[in-house]
Amino acid sequence: MQKPIIELRSISKAFGSVQANKNISLKVKSGTIHGIVGENGAGKSTLMSILYGFYKADSGDIIINGQAAVISDSQDAIGLGIGMVFQHFKLIENFSVLENIVLGAETGALIEPSLQNARKILTTLAREYELHVDPDSLISDLNVGMLQRIEILKALYRQAEILILDEPTGVLTPSEAEHLFRILRNLKNEGKTIILITHKLKEIMNVTDTVSVMRQGEMTETLSTKNTNPEQLAELMVGRKVLLRVNKNKAKPRKSVLKCSNLNYSDAQGINRLKNISFDLREGEILGIAGVAGNGQSELLEVLSGIKSTNGAIELKGETIPLFGKMSNPYNRRNSGVSHVPEDRQKLGLIMEYSAWENMAFGYHRNPEYKNKKFFMHNSHLKSQTSDRMKKFDIRPSDLNILAKSFSGGNQQKLVLAREI
Repeated sequence: MQKPIIELRSISKAFGSVQANKNISLKVKSGTIHGIVGENGAGKSTLMSILYGFYKADSGDIIINGQAAVISDSQDAIGLGIGMVFQHFKLIENFSVLENIVLGAETGALIEPSLQNARKILTTLAREYELHVDPDSLISDLNVGMLQRIEILKALYRQAEILILDEPTGVLTPSEAEHLFRILRNLKNEGKTIILITHKLKEIMNVTDTVSVMRQGEMTETLSTKNTNPEQLAELMVGRKVLLRVNKNKAKPRKSVLKCSNLNYSDAQGINRLKNISFDLREGEILGIAGVAGNGQSELLEVLSGIKSTNGAIELKGETIPLFGKMSNPYNRRNSGVSHVPEDRQKLGLIMEYSAWENMAFGYHRNPEYKNKKFFMHNSHLKSQTSDRMKKFDIRPSDLNILAKSFSGGNQQKLVLAREI
């Protein structure tokens, strides 16, 4: 039997009134892939952030390779052979890919030798794992899918013996996700230990050896993956029976509500991102747009929401709307009935240092319902509305004064959805 390489004993962590982890104990065997699942806000990411030194536990002990460990920051974790790929990227936007790879893992006082060495290693990693990136590109110029790839490369570059991945497939296509899992299996075969945080039960069943289930900040159970199934895991996650299949009524499309004709868009470099895009969306329909990251989906949504100008024509409920000039902007598009949930909630959907109720107003702050008689914000109305929406959308915790950065990723997404819907 494999010995535990990681042992967490009675770990607790609170953020103000929010108890993220409650007396959690966990053992992870060496040379295995260990999954951690749970609902949004269950405390999965917080627990792993404690192991990586990003947070410090209020109480409890960490044992690594049988020895008590004090992990005050990520450098301590790296020194113990622990690496982590965060759900929310930890990258410097005005640095290049290569500079981000090296950051925190420099080999000496002079940066140039570190960069040259990293360039060689990065080329090898890219070739071996098919994680190709331009090492000289600025982070600010890359899409979300590419940023995820860079985070994985950062962890591989540091050659960690323990690798934590927090929702790594959230921005990957199925084929890219399967390729990632092949990498993880290879790392496991080399003796590495992998911890995989995910919502996707299919991934847990396909790639892990052991799975731990968390619910509302507590550890519910740890099971051998081969001895469980998605139905049992789902029930442990939410505390009740869950139907994994939903019966859907046949769609009954009605009149056209959004008609796009020959939309074209070129970026600042003159590259055509949209070429003669046309479609007709009718009431009562859900239109899916699929494709590998970087093939124009983001640009199309930003054109539809008024963030970017374009050539072509858009009719909304039978009326032509302006696609460039002063009248083409997100404010007017919202007033026309078009809401936008961006792919990067932290960069475009929320202000992380603001509270939940303040974030609920963004983009709609000029609406008359949010203004009082003295032309100031009607805060009491906004707070009441936020409280109602947090209950309706099951945003946890339901404290409207908590900063956006203190919510889990899934609950941050719910904040954006509650506002836009």
